[in-house]
Formats: sequence, C-alpha cells, structure tokens
Amino acid sequence: MIPGTSLRPLPPLGWLGIVRLALVQTALGAIVVLTTSTMNRVMVVELVLPAMLPGFLVAMHHIIQISRPRLGYGSDVGGRRTPWIIGGMAVLAAGGAGSAVATALMVTSPVLGTVVAIVAFLAIGLGVGACGTSLLVLLAKRVPAQRRPAAATICWVMMIIGFIVTAQTAGHFLDPFSLGRLVAVTCTVSAIAMVVTVLAVWGVEGRATAPAPAASDEPAVPFAVAFRQVWDEPAARGFAVFVFVSMLAYSAQDLILEPFAGTVFGMTPGESTKMAGIQNAGVLLGMILVGVIGTLTGGRSQNALRAWTVGGCIASAAALTALAVGGSVGPGWPLLPTVFALGVSNGVFAVAAIGSMMERVGAGRESREGVRMGLWGAAQAVAFGLGGFIGTAAADAARVFFETPATAYGAVFVAEGLLFLVSALMALRLGADRLQGAGSRAVPAGAR
Repeated sequence: MIPGTSLRPLPPLGWLGIVRLALVQTALGAIVVLTTSTMNRVMVVELVLPAMLPGFLVAMHHIIQISRPRLGYGSDVGGRRTPWIIGGMAVLAAGGAGSAVATALMVTSPVLGTVVAIVAFLAIGLGVGACGTSLLVLLAKRVPAQRRPAAATICWVMMIIGFIVTAQTAGHFLDPFSLGRLVAVTCTVSAIAMVVTVLAVWGVEGRATAPAPAASDEPAVPFAVAFRQVWDEPAARGFAVFVFVSMLAYSAQDLILEPFAGTVFGMTPGESTKMAGIQNAGVLLGMILVGVIGTLTGGRSQNALRAWTVGGCIASAAALTALAVGGSVGPGWPLLPTVFALGVSNGVFAVAAIGSMMERVGAGRESREGVRMGLWGAAQAVAFGLGGFIGTAAADAARVFFETPATAYGAVFVAEGLLFLVSALMALRLGADRLQGAGSRAVPAGAR
C-alpha cells in the first residue's frame, strides 16, 4: 500500500468468507504433504538414500521459518496482506515443484540433486512462513472476536483436508510409479494450489482509498527497530516463549509414539499406523470441540480460549502420563483409548493456541501485527523442527539409563507431560498479565 493511504473498511467475514480464506491452508497443506511425506519416502525407499537426507531437508524447512518476523514486517510496511499471501504461495509452489525435480536429479547427479533440494526446501519454508503469517493476520483483522475460535478450527481442519485429499489423489496418479510422474503430479498440485490461493483471497482485503494522516506522519522504521519494539512488549515476548515450550512438548511425541507401540506393545507396522490414524481422529475431534463450543461462548472469547489452552495442556500431560503407566503395565493397558485421548487433548490445545494468536495479534503497538504474528510463528516452527529430534534423542538416551524400553519411553513421556504442565502455568500467567494490562492494550504508533 502507498504510504498515507488506508483500506476501505469492510464488514466482518461471515462463515463462507472464513472457509474461503481457509482454502489457502488447504492449498498450503497440499504442497507440504507431498514435499515432507512423499519425497521422504521416495528418497529413502525408491532411491535408497540415507534417511538423514530427507530428515535434514524437512528440518531446514522448519528452521528457515525463523524469518517469519521479517516476512510479517514486510506486510506491515506495505499495509496489505494479500500480496504476501499470494507471493508466499508462489514461492511455496516453486519450492514444491523444485523438490520433485531435485529428487529426480538425484538418480543421475546426486550432488546437483541435493543442492537443488536444499534450495527447494528453503523456498518451501519461506513460502509457508510468508503465506501463513499474513493469512493469520488477515483472518484476525477480518473475523469478529466471537468467531475466532471457530476460524482457527476451520483453518486447521482445512489444512488437514489438504493433507488427506492430496495424499489420496496424488497417490492414485503416482501409480505405476516413475520419477517423471512424480514431477508431473507435484507440479500439477502446486499449480492448482496457486490458482486456489489467488481465487480465495481475491478482493477479501479491500482496496486502498483515502489518506490516513497517522500513517503518513510516521516513517517506516527498519526491521531491527520494529522487531525490538515487539520483543520489548512483555505480553508478546511471554506468549512467544509459551508457544515455543508448548509446541516443543506437542511435537516431541510425534516420532516416538509408533516405535513405542511396536517395541512395548508388539504392534505390527500396520497396527501402529492405524493407531496413528486414531490419534489424528482425536486431534480433529478436539479441534472441532473448541470451534463449536468456543463460538457458542464467543462473548467471552478471551477467557474461553485461555481455558481451552490450559485445559488442553493439562489433559495432554495426563494422557502422556497414562502412556508412561501403560508401558509399565504392558499389553493389558487400553493403549488405543489412551492415544485417542492424547489426540483430543492435543487438538484442543493446538487450535486454542492458534486462536489465541489471532486474538492477541492486535494487542500492542499499532502496525506491528505482522512482526508479532511472525515472532509467534517462528517460535512454533523452530519448536516443531527441534521437537522430533529432541524426542527421539531423549528416547535413545533414556534407554542407556533404564533397563527396559518401557521405562525409557515412559521417562520421555513424563518429561513431555511436565513441559505441558509448565505451558499451562505460563498460559495462566499470560492471562493474568493480560487482564492487568487491559487498560493499555494498544501502544500509540509514535510511542517508544
């Protein structure tokens, strides 16, 4: 947006408008699932490459998202989120197509293929960061407070739908498998995602109209200054730490749950995969509960989101403790109901945390929403990137100190549960701090 202009005020988004914007998450999920799941399998199984390679590439796509505050700052300076959503999806789509080309290149030129893959996965991370950060800010601005819990739920569910639909459809067209088919299918999915994104956001944000004196009176500050301004806000900084700790606990279980089921409960690969499906069904149920009940209590959205966040953390800690106990009991323990309960608890916590981001993004210095959301998104991405590695490393280390695998896994689950309890205490503290500072939510644009 040209300095000194503002956007024409638009009415709050209705349900169809929320679903329309959430289609961007579906498009995002469609590309991500191909690059982080399908490419992983092809590199390890079909190309017989070390599993460390796709693991490194996927970790890179998370870590590069530490740039989210800078990407959010760009949308703050421009005053519009739509170009960053579309531009981010374009970078993501290019990265998705590039990852397939890189995988094909690895057959004839492993070094060149690896270099192209590194560039592609960095583009994937940057695209997800730019698109996802600005999308959440736009939703927070256009969605009324009483609908934000449901909006957060819809976004997550639509992303999961993108995972499921793409996995099933792409899987159909990938057989009989060839690297040429892999490139063609990935490029097609990326192109469709790009078109869906453009149609989903077109005209939603409005157009620049009359001059805005406040905006013209304050020159744009450098990113380092803008970031320091946000970091100096106790609420924004505290919430970033909460997001990191809680998402670390959330993601640390991902790569050890199925090995735990196989080692301790004797499940076959097929059985543990079905168990993972049961957990994901629980996650979806937890998200839907927050969306439906949170909307019905929309007049108390801040309190409701805080309650869901704290409750989800405590319930996740309880479910992880139950898994630790179940490992000691053995095959007689009701493992599947416990895993389902963990999924529900995780779903409640995760979508409530995203809803809290949308609720809090406008609390603080004006025109810093993108930096603020970027800070929290970066904390989440880095936690996800580290969580899987830390969880598996902790499980390996625990097996050195404990005699049985069940005890080793149990110790890790208990540690993750303690992280969730710490997160619950942090969420309560953040809620109390917010109430104490409610009289001065917004910092004037010229204040330091």
